[in-house]
Amino acid sequence: MIRSHHDQGLSLLTIDRPDKANSLTAALLRDLHAGVEEARRREARALVLTGTGRVFSAGADLTEAQTGTLATAPEWEALSGALASLPCLTIAALNGTLAGGAFGMALACDIRLAVPGARFFYPVMRLGFLPQPSDPARLVRLVGSSRARMILMGGARIDAAEALAWGLVDRILPEADLHAAALALAADALAATPAHVAAIKAMHGPI
Repeated sequence: MIRSHHDQGLSLLTIDRPDKANSLTAALLRDLHAGVEEARRREARALVLTGTGRVFSAGADLTEAQTGTLATAPEWEALSGALASLPCLTIAALNGTLAGGAFGMALACDIRLAVPGARFFYPVMRLGFLPQPSDPARLVRLVGSSRARMILMGGARIDAAEALAWGLVDRILPEADLHAAALALAADALAATPAHVAAIKAMHGPI
């Protein structure tokens, strides 16, 4: 349910569980983390994270969350931390709605692209959970303190146009163009050396 492809400096990780809105179990989070670490091992110069279907990820798998501790599992923070520390260009190509704990993956990427029908919400207040530890600070850096509180405390549901205006995503693209746009943004990094990519990324500071 997680497809990993690594070739010529590009790592492509795809969440492939469209029948369950690409919701994530602890095992799938570990598989994504393994894909990120494989990209690190191969000295990838760019990584693209995307999904199949009309939803990027609905967050935690509800069945597993209701019967265990998935909502507070350490795998969420481990994955976002691994993505944030990658010394390459990371692009979240959001093929649809981004919800709940799946926010951490996208917030940890350098660039976020989205389709026009994407929606963004993180209902931790309503569900009685805390967000992943790193998510509030990353969200504040992107959208500002008040808007971060609107999402995390006010339960705001943000459409793609508002997400773009706020800085939560960087471009909105037709679904048919999303993958090509991500590859176009990765092209310069793929033509460079891993050391050059890492040096330029380091100049921007931590994610």
